[in-house]
Amino acid sequence: NIGPEFGIGHYVAHTVDAPVMILKSCTGNRSLGWDLLAPGSKRYEVEENGKTMVYAGYKDSPDRWEKGTEPKKIGWYAGVQYDGDVRNAKAVLAELDKHYPGAKKYEVAGFFFWQGDKDRYNAAHANRYEQNLVHFIKTLRKDFNAPKAKFVCATLGQTKKGAKGNEGKIIAAQFAVDGKSGKYPEFKGNVATVYTNP
Repeated sequence: NIGPEFGIGHYVAHTVDAPVMILKSCTGNRSLGWDLLAPGSKRYEVEENGKTMVYAGYKDSPDRWEKGTEPKKIGWYAGVQYDGDVRNAKAVLAELDKHYPGAKKYEVAGFFFWQGDKDRYNAAHANRYEQNLVHFIKTLRKDFNAPKAKFVCATLGQTKKGAKGNEGKIIAAQFAVDGKSGKYPEFKGNVATVYTNP
């Protein structure tokens, strides 16, 4: 009963001449560098306090461990939220008429993404945010067989342009994927970043 997707859903319904169904797919306090890590993401190494730490790739557990040691798995893995969100959305779409009476077909026309707060508490995740976001966009489109689906990314609401530290890295990454930036030519005209401060 709460969340930005309801406001967005109402706005979309007022601007398009088609039914709109909202699939609330995720919950707060999730990291793109861990919980939402998309399939195909690889492990990587980071120097931290004189040690080399291995950060999880997709399906790895825990989120990091010291290089040369055996990782001790926990009850969560890299990408578990991504997997659950995609699985649940596909289950709803497979029984569309049950959830949206009278609906016979659907089109995944786009994705709205407002995330990044949890990643700002982890320097490795913040440093890798852009790479993870690019891979996330491409993987979502592939998983929903929607290669032309629009993707709208909202920036961290509390973070101003030009910020430093982890928050600055995340907001810079969010602006980098915007099709107008020119950094990712394949995103021109189909990926947009919206500045949400304040």
